[in-house]
Amino acid sequence: QLRVVESGGGLVQPGGSLRLSCAGSGGALEDYAIGWFRQAPGDERDQIACISSESFTSYDDSVKGRFTISRDNAKKTVFLQMTSLTLGDTAVYYCAVNHWHYCSGQWPSWGQGTRVTVSS
Repeated sequence: QLRVVESGGGLVQPGGSLRLSCAGSGGALEDYAIGWFRQAPGDERDQIACISSESFTSYDDSVKGRFTISRDNAKKTVFLQMTSLTLGDTAVYYCAVNHWHYCSGQWPSWGQGTRVTVSS
């Protein structure tokens, strides 16, 4: 079964950048859509970006133009490049594997999350 692990979170100042990684193992990451989600304290977990197996991408309006999702199938890794970070981007970030090629439907496999804190 395909499993994913996130990394790259940390503390960053407003206006700064971070790159998160979602590394896959135990399966063919390249065959599935991968999504990035985030959950701030007291809030629900929201999808913010997704990349299909053919590298079609989609973004939530809250991150569009600031975040970029990409994949390197040779490295079995999906990245989330985050720029122009604001206090509102503080959250735990999760990646998840979709049940098929496209960014819709169910997300049966999740990572443990990586914390991003934006603070001055």
